[in-house]
Amino acid sequence: MSRPPLTSAAIIAVGSEMLTPTRLDTNSLFITDVLNGLGIDVACKAVVGDDRAELTAHLALALSRHDLVIVTGGLGPTDDDLTREVVAAHLNLPLDEDAEVLAAIERRFAWRGFRMPAVNRRQAQVPRGAEVLPNHNGTAPGLWLETGGRIIVLLPGPPREMKPMLRLIADERLAPRAGGLRIHRRLIRIAGRTESRVEELTQPIYSSWTARTPPIATTILSVPGLIELHLSARSGDAALGAAALDAAVAEIDAVLGPDIVSRDGRSLEEVVGDLLRGRGLRIALAESCTGGLATTRLTDVPGSSDYVERGVVVYSNAAKTDLLGVPADLIAEHGAVSEAVAARMAMAVRTRAGVDIGVGITGIAGPGGGSDDKPVGTVCIAVAAPDARARTFRFPGNRELVRTFSAVTALDMVRRRLEAREADGDWVMPPSGRRGGG
Repeated sequence: MSRPPLTSAAIIAVGSEMLTPTRLDTNSLFITDVLNGLGIDVACKAVVGDDRAELTAHLALALSRHDLVIVTGGLGPTDDDLTREVVAAHLNLPLDEDAEVLAAIERRFAWRGFRMPAVNRRQAQVPRGAEVLPNHNGTAPGLWLETGGRIIVLLPGPPREMKPMLRLIADERLAPRAGGLRIHRRLIRIAGRTESRVEELTQPIYSSWTARTPPIATTILSVPGLIELHLSARSGDAALGAAALDAAVAEIDAVLGPDIVSRDGRSLEEVVGDLLRGRGLRIALAESCTGGLATTRLTDVPGSSDYVERGVVVYSNAAKTDLLGVPADLIAEHGAVSEAVAARMAMAVRTRAGVDIGVGITGIAGPGGGSDDKPVGTVCIAVAAPDARARTFRFPGNRELVRTFSAVTALDMVRRRLEAREADGDWVMPPSGRRGGG
């Protein structure tokens, strides 16, 4: 008798520590990636503390709505490890001690030269009818249960134990039940446009994709300085899925053009790095309000020593003069936050470093220091290659956001200049030179 394919999953991460500011649930990201690769949508995920009632409620809800429920954590030997007991109680299954599991735990302790503590016997408790998933990296075995056409998978919390166990059951157990469909994805990154403007331009396009074969789902996300378009298509034919996404990306390209940072999910830093390396160019940056953040973003990419020569933090006016030779009278005339100073910073760092491209960033990150003429969020950015072109921006948000917007925008200005097709090497920017806002 054939069984309906698995299409929808829920993830429950168990552990009170993940409800504190010091610990994050990263397991669900890995699980989602694996399941999506099989064509199984993750419809929801939850982080639940070590509380019987809360875990029972979340488990019941997940089982009422989804084909597959994966629970991570709570399989240890201590009193607050409740997952086995809660699942067994909810399904009205007794817990039996599995002699093979117990022997495996004892052998693991003996191999390390220890006697197994009595509390570890709890990890050999198995809900009646469940299948044991061996754990070769720890003491807590995983468990596989099927009930009412649903599948429940219990996995240990430590990633080094959970990941290999999930990979194994994904290949051996879940893939044959996934119906042969796979989720194919594309990520388009966009700069220089607000989220609402991207929606306005692309919604008439992507709204028609749901009627295609295969249908394409679209999600728009905003991150500081960038907009992301996430495209996904479910298809059992990899070539068909890729072709559908290629066509969709081409339609977006036609309306967003140079505002598209990448069509293949690469970060802005990776794109800039690839452009510099591909042209055999090197870059140096002079930063004031960003304090080296733009340089850090570039050098976070492995291999960036191929194209990043140096970054200079010139926070004070004296530093701009002493380290870059920006004339004090220029700063006095225009102010430290000005296109004239940003341009001089970019040209000076380019010349002194002996590189092809120089970047200058100066602004008011806040919360203090603003004025009526130059409020907090005013940032001047210049790119010299070799002539310097500067723009003034007004970025929204707190100090952290202003600094992030500034670093992202500076790198995007470099990208646009490198990608420009105009004969004079100029780049295309929104006419207002503004980002953020509505």
